[in-house]
Amino acid sequence: MVQQPAEALLVVCLCAAWCKTCSEFRDTFDRLAKADPGAQYVWLDVEDDSALVGDIEIENFPTLAVFRGDNPLFYGVTMPQEGVVQRTLASLMREDRDAVTVPEEIAGLPKSLSARL
Repeated sequence: MVQQPAEALLVVCLCAAWCKTCSEFRDTFDRLAKADPGAQYVWLDVEDDSALVGDIEIENFPTLAVFRGDNPLFYGVTMPQEGVVQRTLASLMREDRDAVTVPEEIAGLPKSLSARL
C-alpha cells in the first residue's frame, strides 16, 4: 500500500506592527518560509487583519498557530529565534501529531485564509 504524503503545514505568525520583537522576527519568519516551500507561511497583523482573527487576546508576541489541514497542531508564544522555531516546526511534522484545542477565532484561520492564499 502506498502511503499518501502528509498534508502541508500552514504556519501563521500573529504579530503587531508596533511590536519591536515582531519587526525583528519578520526576516527570520521570511527565511523559514523560503527554506520550507512545502508549507504555507502567513504573517498576520492582529490589528490590520482583525477581520480574520477577531478580537483575540494575544498573550505575547510573536505567537504562532500551526495547522495541518484544519487541524491545529500548535498555538502559542514562541521565542523569536530561528533555531527554536525550526525545532518546533520539525516536531509538528510527524503525521501522528494530535490536534490541540485553540480559541474559535484561531481554529477558523485555515478556512479564512484559504480565500486569501
